[in-house]
Amino acid sequence: MQLSSPRLRAALLAAASLTLVAAVLPPPKPLGIGDRLFPELGNPGYDVLSYDLSLTYKDNRSPLDAVTTLEARALAPLERVNLDFTHGKVASAEVNGEPARFESAGEDLVLTPAHPIAANTPLRITVRHTSDPRGSADGGWVTTEDGLAMANQADAAHRVFPCNDHPADKAYFTFRVTVPEGYTAVANGLPGALPAARAGGATQWTYRTLHPMATELAQVSIGRSAVLHRTGPHGLPVRDVVPAADRERLEPWLRKTPGHIAWMEDRVGRYPFENYGVLIARARTGFELETQTLSLFENGLFAGEKEGYPEWYVEAIMVHELAHQWFGDSVTPRTWSDLWLNEGHATWYEALYADGLGTSGRARRRRAAPPRPAPGRAAAPPPAAPPAAAPGQKIGLFRPVVYDGSALILYALREEIGTAAFDRVERRWVAEHKDATAGTEDFVRLASQEAGRDLSAFLRPWLYGEKTPPMPGHPDWSAPAAGKTAPGKTV
Repeated sequence: MQLSSPRLRAALLAAASLTLVAAVLPPPKPLGIGDRLFPELGNPGYDVLSYDLSLTYKDNRSPLDAVTTLEARALAPLERVNLDFTHGKVASAEVNGEPARFESAGEDLVLTPAHPIAANTPLRITVRHTSDPRGSADGGWVTTEDGLAMANQADAAHRVFPCNDHPADKAYFTFRVTVPEGYTAVANGLPGALPAARAGGATQWTYRTLHPMATELAQVSIGRSAVLHRTGPHGLPVRDVVPAADRERLEPWLRKTPGHIAWMEDRVGRYPFENYGVLIARARTGFELETQTLSLFENGLFAGEKEGYPEWYVEAIMVHELAHQWFGDSVTPRTWSDLWLNEGHATWYEALYADGLGTSGRARRRRAAPPRPAPGRAAAPPPAAPPAAAPGQKIGLFRPVVYDGSALILYALREEIGTAAFDRVERRWVAEHKDATAGTEDFVRLASQEAGRDLSAFLRPWLYGEKTPPMPGHPDWSAPAAGKTAPGKTV
């Protein structure tokens, strides 16, 4: 039979090529970059440069229609490309403009391109898929009273969109979110265009990040929201997203954020991103989360002292999430074992801020100075060597020792090298690793430089020891007894 259509001939040749390639390759399998805590997270062989994510929302009972496009660079020859993706259905995939075979292996989406990918060449991947907010107890989409929000930490971004879901591979993001009439969509970064009308009264909202971001920090809010604008230090745009019905009640809290930013800048330097704000959702999550430029908070945190938490505590938690914009978002952990650098610093500045509000004598979690007695860590493993979370409890990685125990390391460091050297360490850390990844050894090296001596022998027991070492300058201090660690928050 003569094929008269060039397009039809090309399509059939591409399909035949995919079939032949797939026939000679071994069965697909999930891959990972070898993270100690998440061994199948991330994928080798390529570096993602940017994501373009289009989402169409109908309601909380229906999967979102989605198209995810990755611009990447191959780091090695690739016959297959693995992406992290689960909890959605794939309709089609393309690699460099040609149809690609797609299969699932574990929580990986495995693509077989029509032609092998050479090393050091551009790689463009487009996947048409659904993103299902139902059954999201394991992270990803969070269902709110009026829509959705994202909570992707630690490894749940791939429950929302295909990605290289490890913080070591940061990339720029563009979000295009289409929502029904009466809904507002907000995402990380700045608006990339004015909201555009779509059929049936729908509206598409577009946002772009100006700095690279880890997938676990992505945020998309969909709801009947009010978006409130104000100005922070040096003209920084501050944008808050709250349920429209709650805007007046929440305003006293929202107006505090510019002061919080100024307070942090006095201690560690200029805020690292294009804007900031808080996203307050009507949802019960059990945590607050430092999604980049737009931190997620439970509405219940702001219920007022009679019904919830005292004002000083709420402010301190707001500063905790803000501090993460420097520590965890701008400077991202190279591996999940480096998590102590995120949570220890955020806890440290939370404590300093609370102390400034005069709460030292109140009943609260003591953050920067340890309670006493026994030094054992039987119930609290070393901060820089956390064990993996139990199956089905991935959020269990965020144990109390990752917060209080890590802040204690910073306290010990300050006592050992002095306040002036410690402050230089903090400022250099966020300046030299801005928009990048860094790990524990990088921090030890930098601290040693500022101290003028090798601090490895001093810091190693604090980071990895089975018992809490003696506190410099405080020989009578010791860590909490096993089983008496202060309660922590997953933030």
